[in-house]
Amino acid sequence: MSGLHEKTEQNRATAIQFITLLSAGDVDGFIALYHPEASLWTSGTTLISGRYTREQIEATAHFVFDAFPNGLAFFVRGVTADGDRVAVEAESEGEHISGVVYQNLYHFLFEFKDGKVLCLKEYMDTERVTEVLCGGQRPSK
Repeated sequence: MSGLHEKTEQNRATAIQFITLLSAGDVDGFIALYHPEASLWTSGTTLISGRYTREQIEATAHFVFDAFPNGLAFFVRGVTADGDRVAVEAESEGEHISGVVYQNLYHFLFEFKDGKVLCLKEYMDTERVTEVLCGGQRPSK
């Protein structure tokens, strides 16, 4: 059982490190924590919702941070870990390039493989995403 406990604690630490790097805007740092087969799934039907491969994440992640010239800070509010699954409750805050202060609440579900993030599921207030990050624009139906 100690092997499972060690794996759980390692994955918990990696998830927290991921959020810390995200908060620092260290794209290379958090990309390095992804497994080569990784994907990111973002909830809702916003312009940024959907599933992305590791390559797509790497190619576009900097655009998110470009929209927050003074940074987008993330604050971990709770962590639950069990083996290869780690759930993180978090909040964010940062001034968007539009001048609007963006705040959101998140539930991140990390799934690990070989100590790396295999799948990250991001649940958040999608209306806030549409309002601030997407400038009120919605996908065409």
